[in-house]
Amino acid sequence: MDQEVIYTEANSYETLLTLAKSRYSCRAFEGRPVARDDIQRILEIARTAPSDCNTQPASVFIISGPALEGLRSEIYEAAATGIKRTSDIPPIGAYRGVFQERRRECGWALYNAVGVERGDRDGSARQALENFRFFGAPHLAVVTAHKDLAERGLFDTGIYLGYFLLGAQAMGVAAVAQGAIAHYADVIRKYAPISTDLQVICGVSLGYEWKDHSANNFRTGRVDLNDTVVFVE
Repeated sequence: MDQEVIYTEANSYETLLTLAKSRYSCRAFEGRPVARDDIQRILEIARTAPSDCNTQPASVFIISGPALEGLRSEIYEAAATGIKRTSDIPPIGAYRGVFQERRRECGWALYNAVGVERGDRDGSARQALENFRFFGAPHLAVVTAHKDLAERGLFDTGIYLGYFLLGAQAMGVAAVAQGAIAHYADVIRKYAPISTDLQVICGVSLGYEWKDHSANNFRTGRVDLNDTVVFVE
């Protein structure tokens, strides 16, 4: 009996580790939609995420079809023309030190994959704007949390998001979490019934990966455990 339990635990660990390590941020999607039942199965995993006192602060709006096409067009135009941003969550003011280094490494890896050379500001700007086309995804999940729960609600919704992304990977559905689109919360609210009591945190573009697209041909690294973990005994 004990051996059976050990085997099951080991198998579960390997399954989760494989899912976690194979997950990546997809930046080019096929137009083929994901079945509603499959999206609901992803959400079923996400809703099991823990939260402070079981407050379950995350509310998600899945936008597809004509509503998504309208949003895709308007938010791209807003970003391309530089209209005033309306963020419910203040953006990071500046990236410094190691965080700036990691951000640059990610950006350079993407630009290199799609053929944008360093110093090509026009090329990098064009690629950045693809965020606002949702990289061609057929679905967008807008992730929100109630403002009354403040920072704790944001933290717990981040846990929910992690579960959501792993759920998508388990279903063979590609995804990318996007903070950039939250800068245009007012535009998003034109296409989804998101009250002002809910803070728009990020979007998740969702669909099936365009396997041959160059934007999907790179992976970001992760720092060593020794750089982020301290065991105190």
